[in-house]
Amino acid sequence: MTALQRFITASGMTNLADGVAVVAWGWIASLLTRDALLVALVPVALRLPWALLALPAGLVTDRVDRRRLIVGMDALRGLAFLGAALALWLALPLGVAPAEGVSAPGLYAALLGAAFVVGGAEVFRDNAAQTMLPALVPPERLERANGQLWSAELLTNSLIGPALGAFLIGLWLPLAFGLNALAYGLAMLIVAGLAGQFRAVRPDRRGWKAELGEGLSFLRGVALLKTLAWTTGFWNLFHQMIVIGVVLHAQENLGLSAQAYGLTLAGGAVGGIAGSLMGERIVRALGPVRTMQWMLAASGPCFLAMALAPGAWTLGLCFAAMEFSGFVWNVVSVSTRQRLIPDALLGRVNSIYRLLAWGMMPLGLVLSGLVVSLGETVLPRGAALVLPFWAAAIGSFVVTGLVWGGIRRGFAAILR
Repeated sequence: MTALQRFITASGMTNLADGVAVVAWGWIASLLTRDALLVALVPVALRLPWALLALPAGLVTDRVDRRRLIVGMDALRGLAFLGAALALWLALPLGVAPAEGVSAPGLYAALLGAAFVVGGAEVFRDNAAQTMLPALVPPERLERANGQLWSAELLTNSLIGPALGAFLIGLWLPLAFGLNALAYGLAMLIVAGLAGQFRAVRPDRRGWKAELGEGLSFLRGVALLKTLAWTTGFWNLFHQMIVIGVVLHAQENLGLSAQAYGLTLAGGAVGGIAGSLMGERIVRALGPVRTMQWMLAASGPCFLAMALAPGAWTLGLCFAAMEFSGFVWNVVSVSTRQRLIPDALLGRVNSIYRLLAWGMMPLGLVLSGLVVSLGETVLPRGAALVLPFWAAAIGSFVVTGLVWGGIRRGFAAILR
């Protein structure tokens, strides 16, 4: 097994755990409260570290062995999931979820704490992983390597993981988090055995302000990177707006069980895997500019279709189309970033980019809860639950129009 294959296998293990957690975080929170804003706070705790820790993660990534950083963060996430499983076990049996407040405040607080720790470790781990990949393959193979990596991640994160998570929740609630701790332990062993040089080529020691300023200057000097960062950030904001809405919408409007909901999310995985594997060929056929423009343009109709989907199958198809376009976009975006940024700056520039791209996720989650809560004051609850989909669709149409020409100009500038 090559180093890349081992790296992909380890990523698959951690993403299996993440996929199980995709269902577990929101579903277990919904067993403690029916308040959309309180349900949203659990994934907010998971995503908030991207806004708080992205910049420190970049500085650390350019200073240390990236392989060891990944191992340490996987260990931390495993311990956090183990603690969440224990807290959930001690709180059983759960009471009836109230319309306001939570039925088990101690467990709810433990879930928030575990989610924040998992999210914080993920910031460091993912930044290190994206900067480590170029050390495993030559530049001309980055699209293919990223496609293979993401297809494996999607297979486990969005196809197997949610279905397995739903099954485990139905079997015994703590199992969903307990399995995650085991998966991270196995991933640690695989990454720890990788041989090679995974420290930045020229680690700087000039003070964190100077180092961070160097990364910021590079990002500001490349118009394409700025455009892609802000575009990805708003897309992630819109995507997170539907995350909580779709949990409650699936339960209350469509009447789906945890198992049916997990299988619906699996539809997104199928589309994402197809996008990851076909991304390289689509780029060759259309070119990077048209590929990114049309994949972005597809997001608005996908969000709109989710609001109108009458059942599990149609909702699953919407997820498939959304993830297909999103991952084809990522094949171009991430590979372009990995080529443009020098290795010595890769951790810092990547972290600033991801601060913009991922730091807007918590805002999207909060907005989702607020939109539903405010919508309920003037609309029936069923109608209010789909308002985040409409808001995300409108926002996507606006962003697509604003950056359409910027994408073309940005690629033209780097190809001169």
